[in-house]
Amino acid sequence: MRDPASFAGLIIREKDPENLEFPFSSLNSFVTPNEQFFIRSHFAVPKLNPRSWRLKIEGLVDRPCQIDYNDLLRLPSRSVTTTLECAGNSRIFLTPKVGGLQWGLGAVGNAEWTGVPLAAVLERAGVHAGTVEVVLQGGDAGEIKKEPQSPGKIHYARSLPLEKALRSEVILAYQMNGAQLPMSHGFPVRAVVPGWYGMASVKWLTRIVVTDRVFRGYFQTSDYAYWDQPEGLPIQLLPVAEVEVKAQIARPALHEVVRANSVYRMHGAAWAGESEVTKVEVSTNGGRMWKPAEFLGAASRYAWRLWEYTWHTPSRVGRYTVMARASDARGRVQPMHRDPHRGTYMISHVQPIEVEVQESAPPPPTDRYTI
Repeated sequence: MRDPASFAGLIIREKDPENLEFPFSSLNSFVTPNEQFFIRSHFAVPKLNPRSWRLKIEGLVDRPCQIDYNDLLRLPSRSVTTTLECAGNSRIFLTPKVGGLQWGLGAVGNAEWTGVPLAAVLERAGVHAGTVEVVLQGGDAGEIKKEPQSPGKIHYARSLPLEKALRSEVILAYQMNGAQLPMSHGFPVRAVVPGWYGMASVKWLTRIVVTDRVFRGYFQTSDYAYWDQPEGLPIQLLPVAEVEVKAQIARPALHEVVRANSVYRMHGAAWAGESEVTKVEVSTNGGRMWKPAEFLGAASRYAWRLWEYTWHTPSRVGRYTVMARASDARGRVQPMHRDPHRGTYMISHVQPIEVEVQESAPPPPTDRYTI
């Protein structure tokens, strides 16, 4: 059992509703422990009792039904290890400052989720021909005070295209890292949508609606949307969906003091949505030169890859900028500059980390990853 003292506390980004960030500089394992996994809440945590909880499946289905908790547990299950990243992760690095929760690097985590494929539940209900999307609604609800204001309380809801909803890795999860799903992570049941930003993995799931039209809910259009210009068409708003390729540095942390003329283990994680990370490169001179990092462990689709790089620090003291960038199996390379069409979301450009190289500095941590 890991010493509890080795866990750094979560960083408070908002107290009510609860929004807490994983201290990314403490990254030391492939799987993020439940107590360190970031928490994203839009409204207060709903009070759901597994004995009375029901999941309603309705809309364009042959057999509208309700599934209770024990019934769901009896269905064939599967486990998926996947990285969930909040679409606003790294927002603190944007200049000028933008609205929204000011996440640093830690609105991301990797966990093993166990549950029932969404496809199995949809098959039980019988999806009609002509179905376009599947809407997932959570038990959490509240009023939107900013424009456009909501007409009273609304539930958090997001939709998936039917093709994505029927993928075997999309599950209705009731366990996280082998334990009962924690309340703050969606107990009793949440959706887990591998390869997509975390807003798609609706927590406290209570309702599924099958529809023949594109869902235009608040969290699909007014929030969690970005500008895009398909070839030959005017610019339009699209809902945030697949995670982009990205590498992050855990250590050295921003403004960390590093000893001059020494050997430092730089390390971090990289992920690529529905693809696989194939390369991570590191620069220790502000992007003028890039060198390959070493992966720790094999690639696993939907999960991040841990990496490390041995940095022979400069003998000259001063401020230095280190960077990391990832490439994936599709040929995507993490961009150096921010795409302004992304608004306050999908912050995937290379993030420079400034460090201080000094003659005297505390020794860097020597812990290895737990794979």
